[in-house]
Amino acid sequence: MSDLRRNDSGEAKHSQEAQHAEVEDFDDHSRQSIRPPSTTPLIREYKESDLDALRRIHARQGFDYAFPDLRDPIFVSKLVVEEAEEDASGASADAHAASRRGHIVMASLARLTCEIYLLADPDAGTPRNRYDRLLALHRAGAQDLLARGLDDAHAWLPPPIAKRFGRRLESLGWLRDDAWTPYCFRFRAIRDENGK
Repeated sequence: MSDLRRNDSGEAKHSQEAQHAEVEDFDDHSRQSIRPPSTTPLIREYKESDLDALRRIHARQGFDYAFPDLRDPIFVSKLVVEEAEEDASGASADAHAASRRGHIVMASLARLTCEIYLLADPDAGTPRNRYDRLLALHRAGAQDLLARGLDDAHAWLPPPIAKRFGRRLESLGWLRDDAWTPYCFRFRAIRDENGK
């Protein structure tokens, strides 16, 4: 268990403060004017030999989630950033040495999930009829997604029905999952730009 998870000494608080300072420092740098890098970082696909390095980075970050199983085929993109170490004189190692002496400093791990859309005719049948259909569709949908290898599904509820329908979802085993702040990046703009 990392220092961030211990509460029996002052070490946890010190480590937590250091982590927050590191995140703030990262944010400060990201807000600065972007300058062309002196060297292009080496970005490559993940290899099994990288696992220990990624585990160490995960532990040092101290965030409260388990390290993922990267053998799961649901991880469709696994990229690492490798930074060449410098020799004693401060000069960067040559390309051959960098491939041997580089160390991993960052990684992106993309896992498939899905967004559920529910289309239901509000005038078809009684409320009980509609609920029975929802139960049947929920069971069938869960089995279908499991068979396709997915681990979870997400639903974003329109504000007018979020409270009422949210309670119904919770009765079916859904969890309100907004403890962490979600962000979305849409690739359509990049795809459209590349298509020009």
